[in-house]
Amino acid sequence: MASGSTAARDQSQARALDVSGGPVRVAGTPFVHAGVTGTARERIPTVIIDEHGAMARAVAGRIATLIRERASAARPLVLGLATGSTPIGVYRELIRLHREDGVSFRHVITFNLDEYYPMRRDSIHSYHRFMWENLFSHVDIDPAHVHIPDGSLPRADVEAACAAYEQRIADVGGIDFQLLGIGKTGHIGFNEPGSGEQSHTRLVHLDSITRRDAAADFFGEENVPREAITMGIATIMGAREIAILATGEHKAGIVRRAVEGEIDRAVAATFLQRHPNTTFYVDDSAAADLTRVATPWLLDEVHWGDALMLRAVTWLAAKCGKAILKLTQQDYADNHLTSLVARHGSPGAVNGLVFNMLGAKIRGKSKLPRGLRTICFSPHPDDDVISMGGILRKFVENGNDMTVAYMTSGNIAVFDHDVRRYLDFLVRLDAERIGGGSSVRALADTVHAFLDRKQPGEVDIAEVQDIKRIIRESEAVSGIEVMGLSKAHARFLNLPFYQTGKVRKDPIGPADVAIVAQLLREIQPDLIFVAGDLSDPHGTHRMCKEAIDRAVAEVYTGAQAAARPEIWLYRGAWQEWPVTEATVLVPLSQEELTLKIQAIFKHQSQKDSAPFPGQDEREFWQRVEQRNKTTARQLDQLGLAEYFAMEAYVIA
Repeated sequence: MASGSTAARDQSQARALDVSGGPVRVAGTPFVHAGVTGTARERIPTVIIDEHGAMARAVAGRIATLIRERASAARPLVLGLATGSTPIGVYRELIRLHREDGVSFRHVITFNLDEYYPMRRDSIHSYHRFMWENLFSHVDIDPAHVHIPDGSLPRADVEAACAAYEQRIADVGGIDFQLLGIGKTGHIGFNEPGSGEQSHTRLVHLDSITRRDAAADFFGEENVPREAITMGIATIMGAREIAILATGEHKAGIVRRAVEGEIDRAVAATFLQRHPNTTFYVDDSAAADLTRVATPWLLDEVHWGDALMLRAVTWLAAKCGKAILKLTQQDYADNHLTSLVARHGSPGAVNGLVFNMLGAKIRGKSKLPRGLRTICFSPHPDDDVISMGGILRKFVENGNDMTVAYMTSGNIAVFDHDVRRYLDFLVRLDAERIGGGSSVRALADTVHAFLDRKQPGEVDIAEVQDIKRIIRESEAVSGIEVMGLSKAHARFLNLPFYQTGKVRKDPIGPADVAIVAQLLREIQPDLIFVAGDLSDPHGTHRMCKEAIDRAVAEVYTGAQAAARPEIWLYRGAWQEWPVTEATVLVPLSQEELTLKIQAIFKHQSQKDSAPFPGQDEREFWQRVEQRNKTTARQLDQLGLAEYFAMEAYVIA
């Protein structure tokens, strides 16, 4: 069982949730979030649990409760299971419950949602392999009780196999608890836009967005299968209880659409609104667009703290297309914000307060720290210049003692053709200048032989991984040299969790934390920069932050607590902090933005066509230019000073 402190923490983080017994709120009943009480617009009960470990414990705890209840009644529990990164935490918690609390899976029967087609069972991409590696091999489940669609069947046999899959579900009495994730198109399983509510297990064509999302796992969209076998909407809706999980900012829009929008075949998850016992579990980032979070004043009376006032007034200014200081009483009245004016006496008073709050966030070089020992933790070997190249240069100019700590090698994000190009250079250099040593030629022969037979997504041999790591490290040094730093300012931590050679990484472990803790003890920083971007499609940013958080907690305890460094969070290549959330807004001149882009250019292996671009096909420098200019433009539209570009940070 969870310790008292863990249970208390989970209960505080699970809003409207009984961790041991599952969700207790049903649609239409009052909720409490961020000091707001009202009636939800949410058509699916939605629980916000920001700490991912707590979310995993909540859902796994519900499954464990059902397992025990069924075991006491001498009946098996039938689980519907999902794959992907989101449910991995749940599976790890179930493994822990099995090992430490004796939860037995001997009488559990499972049915997986889907599988790519065609797909061999032993492929590193197969969901069959995924489930055995991430759950089944670690618990006492009977292999005969495991059911996963077979992607290796001849096409002529698929239809009959799908019908048999449905029949097996019916034979065991249906699914008791179905675990789901949600795709960016709102798909559940592989029920893509256009899927019918009466659909059952079948072979489907994958949507282009779904295939693009999977491209990282397959090392290129061209390697992603175009079809899959999936349970249908009717199959999923037949489950007695459903839990659907979503994490990260990139899921916020589709979560709101699924929870608050009309039922629509174009968004399969909206059909869950008709299910009598479905609960959405989301973190704060995935919940960001829900009305109760984004604009709670539209629902009911709110408590007007400074943070909520800032959000409301900037929202109103954008909605009305006005500068903050030009907002009128009528603007507030037309948008359910008269209580805010009443609190402060007049629109002018509110406008002035918010205008000054935003202005106080802006810090040019003269207002930034000087003479501090500083560590910039960069998850990949380019996040430093992509995300905070502007402030990095200003910190250097202000005489701060800078260390840039690259937490992972980033070697999976290097194309094989770059390896061949660098090898060709080495062979030529060796032959023409060094003396034609056999070791270089032998290395080249080994690498070329492997690359010639390599299958898409296959894990690289050690030699190739090392070459790709060195490519990224040399680019990183070149990038910070543009900022006025040198090789001596770079540390390559090469954390063990990343060293799988695959997109999916190991959990953060004691060895990762120890490496970060050792650096903190050595440098004794006054300030550290940490990637707070949770939309990283491969989760590396999130995991690196976990390693830093655990290391900080370990190092700065007891007598050392007073030496804890100030922590500034930056965002990665996918999003920027909103001006309302940012603590510090750092303006950049045209020359400074150009310098930042030049540093990004040094990462040549990521230029032109990055291996993992996410959903945005633009190059990283293009995203940075647009993002930094947009942040500055937002302040200009709100009536503040007009800057060329701007970076945003949150002081944790």
